[in-house]
Amino acid sequence: MNEVVLNNDLTAWALALATAAIVCALLHVARRIVVVRLQAYAQGTSTYLDDVGIRVLWATHPLFVVLMGMYAGAQWLVLPGNGAAVLARLAVAAALLQVARWGDVGVRDWLHHYRVQRSAQDVASTTSTAALGFVARTVLWLVIVLMILENFGVNITTLVASLGIGGIAVALAIQNILGDLFSSLSIVLDKPFVVGDFITVDDIAGTVEYVGLKTTRIRGLGGEQVVFSNSDLLKSRIRNYKRMETRRVVFTVGVTYEIGKRQLLAIPDILREAVQAQPQAQFDRAHFKSFGASSLDFETVYIVQTPDYAVYMDIQQAINVALFDRFAREGISFAYPTQTVYVTRAGAPARHDGGVEEAALACK
Repeated sequence: MNEVVLNNDLTAWALALATAAIVCALLHVARRIVVVRLQAYAQGTSTYLDDVGIRVLWATHPLFVVLMGMYAGAQWLVLPGNGAAVLARLAVAAALLQVARWGDVGVRDWLHHYRVQRSAQDVASTTSTAALGFVARTVLWLVIVLMILENFGVNITTLVASLGIGGIAVALAIQNILGDLFSSLSIVLDKPFVVGDFITVDDIAGTVEYVGLKTTRIRGLGGEQVVFSNSDLLKSRIRNYKRMETRRVVFTVGVTYEIGKRQLLAIPDILREAVQAQPQAQFDRAHFKSFGASSLDFETVYIVQTPDYAVYMDIQQAINVALFDRFAREGISFAYPTQTVYVTRAGAPARHDGGVEEAALACK
């Protein structure tokens, strides 16, 4: 046992190898025990976090376990020069790389789960979440690499400053692209609309077909595809009609001036009865609103208890038919544009009221 190999006797080497083997075995067994316990726990829960934890632990690289065992065993050995410091730095670098691997697997797995869950509702969000995952993983690995360089004694201050200056230059060169990219992430996270929603942007209406990294595409009412940059879209006023819970309807009916006062006073009740006869319509009000150019105008307001546009049109059609029948029975005529022209005859004698004899011609 007095034989010396690389500045250490055989006893030291035996202790080092035994320690390394024991540490490797303990880490391997500990990982399996934790994973098995976590799997048993995950079967009784509905959350996905424990499933992500299981996959993250399974991502522990065997080389990391071996390096940790070697580092523990090396504590029994006398290493030449600065060998102990180098070994410690290698162990720290291995631990940092393993942390980066855990984070990378966790981000990938969570985004995959998110895309699977959202694919049926928002297909285009998978593109933006992939970009978000790429950015998160890039930042993670960049931070880990900088920490490893600093661990080996590299002065990263100058490197970080250089990266910052270069990053600013690149950001200025592609600021429009970056603006659309971050707007895409904002759409995905804030969800002002999703694929399938019917929206209006300024004077353009249509159904959202695709939300990409740079553009959002809407299928217009005429069948055309309208493409917006994501930045411009978020700067506009967006109305999302698919998220309506109810629909407020205002419509006007005009009747002729020739009706009597009794008919005039009866019209608001007729309008109310026509609306209340519809199961999905909630009557709000009906009033004689104004004297029009060729009609007496009545305004009616009601609430449709569903945002479905087809249901609203069916209700309005039923109300219009009911009013057509009821007005016919009551002798009330719908108004339409008319103009009355008064023609004065030359030399007509003056009347006792100061007027002149006039001939009235109605032009309809």
